[in-house]
Amino acid sequence: MTDFNSIFLIGGLLVAMSILASRVSARIGLPLLPLFLGIGMLAGVDGLGLINFSDYNLAYLIGQLALAMILLDGGLRTRMKTFRVGLRPALSLATLGVFLTSGLTGLFAMWVFDLSVFQGLLVGAIVGSTDAAAVFSMLSGQGIRLNERVGATLEIESGTNDPMAIFLTLILSQTLAGSIDSISGTLLMFVEQFGIGAVAGIASGWLLGRLLRWLDLAPGLYSLLAAAMGFSVFALTNMLGGSGFLAIYLAGVMIGNIRGKHLEFILPVHDGLAWLSQIGLFLTLGLLVTPSEMVDYAWSSVMVAVVLIFVARPLSVLLSLKPFFGFRWRELAFISWVGLRGGVPIVLAIFPVIAGVENASLYFNVAFFVVLISLVLQGTTIGHMARWLRVEIPAETAPARRRLLGVLPEDDYEMFVYKVDSKRVENTPLRMLRFPSGAVVAAVFREHVMIHPTGSTRLQSGDVACVIARTHDLNAINHLFNGDAELKRERDFFGAFALSGEASMGDVADAYGLTLSRWEREETLGAFIARRVGGYPVVGDDIDWHGIHWVVQDVEGNNVTRVGLRLHG
Repeated sequence: MTDFNSIFLIGGLLVAMSILASRVSARIGLPLLPLFLGIGMLAGVDGLGLINFSDYNLAYLIGQLALAMILLDGGLRTRMKTFRVGLRPALSLATLGVFLTSGLTGLFAMWVFDLSVFQGLLVGAIVGSTDAAAVFSMLSGQGIRLNERVGATLEIESGTNDPMAIFLTLILSQTLAGSIDSISGTLLMFVEQFGIGAVAGIASGWLLGRLLRWLDLAPGLYSLLAAAMGFSVFALTNMLGGSGFLAIYLAGVMIGNIRGKHLEFILPVHDGLAWLSQIGLFLTLGLLVTPSEMVDYAWSSVMVAVVLIFVARPLSVLLSLKPFFGFRWRELAFISWVGLRGGVPIVLAIFPVIAGVENASLYFNVAFFVVLISLVLQGTTIGHMARWLRVEIPAETAPARRRLLGVLPEDDYEMFVYKVDSKRVENTPLRMLRFPSGAVVAAVFREHVMIHPTGSTRLQSGDVACVIARTHDLNAINHLFNGDAELKRERDFFGAFALSGEASMGDVADAYGLTLSRWEREETLGAFIARRVGGYPVVGDDIDWHGIHWVVQDVEGNNVTRVGLRLHG
């Protein structure tokens, strides 16, 4: 009879150890996901021997559920404006990029492991896609704020590139197992994966978002309903021949962009569920691997990882983005470096085992090695690379807490809570501070005592201010409450001077002694800078011109509204 108490005890201890390990990870700068893998390996047959786990079908099921939950949570946190900047390049990377990465890596794997063409390409297909769990975890966990063009591209790519990798892995596994369909059937499957997945995700997400906003449920039920319906969309899309992963990600995007009180209850719970999914996924994969068997593949797998990271991924990024989109070289270099591999390749490596492909253990062990090297090498250096390649921009002040008031069904008011840490707002009457129209300071807490503010109330350092405003006012309020440390970082990055994007370029040229053509003098500064950076400006875009370093500081749509500048020398 199964000893359920032992299972619960060991499972609880492993999850607890993984959570506590996050504190160690934060202190030493090691990514969390390799630690979860390591704890799983430690508990496995070659470690302490607590668990002898070799059920590939169960591991595949856990992997599917975990990845679906991670993608749903990632979609819920993706803002629709992200798609304006990153959709087209991300789709190019998610299709052409994955195809090129898989092909180049597969050809090298064929040579280094002495495999057939199809066997080598299967290795490439398994490790060819970036992983949403790894990308979301690394970027958010390290507190990196990337410029919108780079961040949006990476975010959407990681959420949408699974269909191509799954498609290639299935086709090659079936080919090697001798059960491949016709070429026309294969192409139809590819179209169905993307087409049905996209339509199902967008349509179901739109309906679910409005349903969740309309329903009046107990707070704890919103997140359960969102998860239950998300998994239903995932399963139904798979049954129809589409990509369930793409569908559940897009459903999350649609739900997360329909504002309402439901999000207040869904997001915190789903954050915990996503973390639990990551822990469960990587613990399971760590248990599944047998380290002693990996030794035979070690050197060749390291070579495959090196080629993937330093050759295949950069070339695929270059060919997928440079000819079509206005990325700068340093942005292409960073996108190449953040081609993180995570749970997806290891889950895909289970396909050949289930399909009965010859020498299936090779694919699993190589995928595990590549993932481990990618997470450790690339994951630990993301922050350094972002700063070195100048794609990181200063972090904004954010409310310590925020909460929808639930007063209006649409465009509702929120409560934003800030701790005062800026000499710019200290000892200044509230009526003199430039709050957005309609925003108001509802309460001020000083030394644990609530003060009812009036127009003459002066904020002091350490006060806690509660501001009621709408979501679209948040950026202006954040800027107002920027702390002294944040202001210094902004000045260091954008420069001590700022000019309006509406300023006449002729006036700017006269003030700084610049030589311009007649038609350039008739432009606004914002239009001039936008044209210089490729027509799609984002915060952090910069040019060195006429001895001045010009940096885009604010953007609305495609219009540059503020430009920072530093004089060289």
